[in-house]
Amino acid sequence: MSISTNQLKSGNHVEVDGTIYKVIEFQHVNPGKGAAFVRTRLRRASDGAVIDKTFRAGEKLRAVRSEAQKMQFLYADGDGGHFMNTETYDQIALPTEALKDALKWIKTGDQVDVLFIDDKPNDVQVPGSVDLEVTATEPGLRGDTASGGGTKPATLETGVVVQVPLFISEGQTIRVDTREGRYLSRA
Repeated sequence: MSISTNQLKSGNHVEVDGTIYKVIEFQHVNPGKGAAFVRTRLRRASDGAVIDKTFRAGEKLRAVRSEAQKMQFLYADGDGGHFMNTETYDQIALPTEALKDALKWIKTGDQVDVLFIDDKPNDVQVPGSVDLEVTATEPGLRGDTASGGGTKPATLETGVVVQVPLFISEGQTIRVDTREGRYLSRA
């Protein structure tokens, strides 16, 4: 099955020169002079490397079949992240390189969508926002209020550090945007 570059959408998986990529961004460009083209930003499925590639408008690429399955995150070790299908109890492992961004936002026992590309596990899709507990941050000072402005670093239970408002303290649960890695609100 092929897909035209005019039909690309963010999140699509395509095969380019024998390698599978996920479309991160795309832009149709129609210059006043010359032929139209599509400028893309692609993430290689095998190792997560990001490349920029330009295609002629209407160029055909092989569309790759992708399917997401709900799985439970068990643990991460030197081999990568280990996941279990909660219906069949089958376990799979994904290499650490493929999970480097996702592991910052998931904790043991979380349900996540594991992306299978051509029936092989490949990537983990984390939700747009997650609720995590603050495990370490500087104590709030007198006068730190919601309207006070200013931020401070806070370490969350998964080990990631995000900037939070001054009034957030250890032990509180906060909602974090996983795409930008920024504080959204108290949970």
